Amino acid sequence: MTLLKHRLFWPAAALVTLLAVNMIANPSFARISLRDGQLYGALIDILRQSAPLMLVALGMTIVIATRGIDLSVGAIMAVSGAVALTIIDGAGDANSWGTVMLAIGIAVLVALVLGAWNGLLVSVLGIQPIIATLVLMLAGRGAALLITDGFITTVNSSPLSYIASGYLLILPFAFFVWLAAVVVVGLVERRTALGMLTEAVGINPEASRLAGVRSRGIIWTAYILSGVLAGIAGVIYAANIKAADANAAGYLIELYAILAVVLGGTSLMGGKFSIAGTVIGVLTVQALESTILFLGVPPAQSPVFFAVVVVIVVLVQSPRVHRWGRLLGSRFGSSGGDGKMPPVATPEKQKEVVR
Repeated sequence: MTLLKHRLFWPAAALVTLLAVNMIANPSFARISLRDGQLYGALIDILRQSAPLMLVALGMTIVIATRGIDLSVGAIMAVSGAVALTIIDGAGDANSWGTVMLAIGIAVLVALVLGAWNGLLVSVLGIQPIIATLVLMLAGRGAALLITDGFITTVNSSPLSYIASGYLLILPFAFFVWLAAVVVVGLVERRTALGMLTEAVGINPEASRLAGVRSRGIIWTAYILSGVLAGIAGVIYAANIKAADANAAGYLIELYAILAVVLGGTSLMGGKFSIAGTVIGVLTVQALESTILFLGVPPAQSPVFFAVVVVIVVLVQSPRVHRWGRLLGSRFGSSGGDGKMPPVATPEKQKEVVR
């Protein structure tokens, strides 16, 4: 019973159920093969393809914990990818690790500046987060188009491709990237006072300010972190398709990130948040996309299928649905197992009891 009350039980149960459905529908879904010292299979693909969404969702978790929202992460991804690939394309040797690392460093730095801009609007100027980040959401893609001159910049670079599709030991390199981000963010937020202060700001910003918490700096840091992680995600996305596409990069990823955060148990009202829950939420969303492919759902019907499954998953995790289930269970359980309600005492019998 204690396990059922754990905040991660239902998100984890939803993920396990989704994977089980995939395995039943298509047994090859669970098949993992070892070729040339590298692991391949649908489950490995989920780990690799989760990298951009995982990074964005991590930043979104911290922002939401401060009672904010960041709608600009997709645009930041587009800008970051455009900056990185433009630099590599203009360099003399696209296969130089030095050139690629310099390009990635500049791209992430630009993303940091964009995240700091969001933080400035929200924490210093007091603009509503949804409005402040909506500005960059609209302007960011325009900036990415200006960087690429309105074209899709393609680059053939082995070091860049390694970031998205290369392997480290027996697992994809992209998996280690998001795993490292999860570990670092988790340690900083859960092993230092920063996590507690972040929750305090999200629960009651005014009370935390009166208590001496520098809420402005914490909120600003949250948006900077979101920008940096989105910038790294943009580089991984560009490396995966070997191109900088300002229109397609990070398209709707902010909505998927919010969905993953909520599926993981973090409240949109701010305050309490769960890094582990976000990881489960991202893997659930990614597994759901794989489910659509494995079940052969037509592309025109896939959004409806995705929405229906998401509604089911959310209902399974709903505390109110759990209470209703326990209430129904207690009613039928008290009927002696025959499905009938216990008899109600007549007024005459009630009077006898009172006497």
